[in-house]
Amino acid sequence: MIVAHLDCLSGVSGDKFLGALLDVGTQLGKFTADDLSKLAVALAPEARVKVGKTSSYGIAATTLCVGTDEARPEDQHNHSHERSWSSIRSNIENLPEDLLSQAAREKALFVFSELARVEAQIHSTTPDDVHFHEIGAVDSIVDIVGACAALDALDIEQLYATPPALGSGTVDTQHGILPVPAPATAALLLGIPTSMSSAAGELTTPTGAALLKLAAGFGPTPPLTPFAIGYGAGTCDIGQPNICRILVGQLDEVAQKMMGHEPKEGSGGNTGRGLREEKTVLLETNIDHIAPEAVAFAGEQLLAEGALDVWVTPIAMKKSRAALTLSVLSSKSEAEHFAARMMKLTGTLGVRVSIQPRYIAERESMTVDTKWGSVQVKVGSGRVRPEHEDIARIAREHNLDYAEVLEEISVIAEGT
Repeated sequence: MIVAHLDCLSGVSGDKFLGALLDVGTQLGKFTADDLSKLAVALAPEARVKVGKTSSYGIAATTLCVGTDEARPEDQHNHSHERSWSSIRSNIENLPEDLLSQAAREKALFVFSELARVEAQIHSTTPDDVHFHEIGAVDSIVDIVGACAALDALDIEQLYATPPALGSGTVDTQHGILPVPAPATAALLLGIPTSMSSAAGELTTPTGAALLKLAAGFGPTPPLTPFAIGYGAGTCDIGQPNICRILVGQLDEVAQKMMGHEPKEGSGGNTGRGLREEKTVLLETNIDHIAPEAVAFAGEQLLAEGALDVWVTPIAMKKSRAALTLSVLSSKSEAEHFAARMMKLTGTLGVRVSIQPRYIAERESMTVDTKWGSVQVKVGSGRVRPEHEDIARIAREHNLDYAEVLEEISVIAEGT
C-alpha cells in the first residue's frame, strides 16, 4: 500500500498541498507542471499555471501560481471568477477520462461537495445555490482538482496529515475582515485536530481544510518506508518556513495490519480475485407520515436519478407503529445530493449517513441481437444477466412468459 503523510506545521493551503505533490510528481515523472497545465485549461480555458522553485528560510520548495488571461498569473489571490457549485460539478463531471480518472473525479467532487455544504450552512442557502468566492476562484478549482489528480497519478491509496496549524489574527475576505480561522475553514475542520501557531495570518485556508477531508487520519508519520519527499511553498513570509512537506512511501504488511488495513492484492482497488473494492454511502430515513405508494414513487425517482441502489424495509416504530425505512446507496460525491432529494421527495426531516465499503464483481455490459431486437446484458462472475427492463418489455409486447424470454435470451448471450 502506497501512503502519504502531509506535514501541516505551517498550515495547509491548496497551492502548498498541490505544490508538494507536484514536487514528488516531477521527481517520479508521474504528474508534472505540463500535466497540471493541461488539466487547468480543460477546467477553465482562461486558466494559466506557473510552477517554479523558491527557498523558504533555506528549504527549497515548489511554488504554484494560478491566474487567468484577465489577470496577472502572479496575482494568486485574484477572485474575480465566481463559480456556482452546480457549474463546478458539471465541469468536473465532463472532463475526459484521459485528463481525470474516475477515482480522482470522485475525490474532487467530494471535496467540493464539502465546500458547498459548509458555505450553504454559513449563508443559509442550499448547496446548489452557493456561489463560491475565495474558494470558487479559478486558482482554487485548479488546486483541488489538480491535487486529486496528483494523488491518483502517484498511486497514493491513503493520505495522513499532522494537525494543521491555523495561524492567528484576522483575514480579509469577500465578506469583510474576519478572525482566523475563517468561517468556512472552521466549519470544515470540525472533528479534525488542529494546532496553534504564533505566526500571524491565515495559515490554513478553506481550500486546504477541504482537501484535508481526504485524509484517513491525523497524527505523527505512520510506519512507512519513504521513497519520495516533496515540498510546496506558500507566498507569505510568516517568520518560519512557509511550506507543506509530503512523504510518500510504502507500508509493509505488518504496518498495514497495525493500522487496521488488510494488505490488498493487485492495485487500483482491484483485489486480484475479480472483485473491485469501492466506498459507498448508505442514506436511510424512517417514514410513517406518507402513504407507501409515495415512498415507492420516491424510490423509483431516486433510482432514475442515478442512485446505486434503493430499497424499502417494513419496520415497527415506538408503540408498534408501522413504518418504512427508505435506504439509498450512493457514491460519496453524490451523497449530499441524494440526502436532499430524499427530504424533498418524502418530507422527512433527517437522513442517517454511514460509509459502506463494498466489493463488486468486475463486469461489463454488452448488446446481443435476438429475434425480438437488441437486448442489453451484463456479464460478470462467470454469469450473464439480461436486463430486466428489456425482458419485461419483450414479454409485454409479444404476450410471452417472462421466464421463457429470460431463458432464451440467456442462452443466446452465453453463446456470444
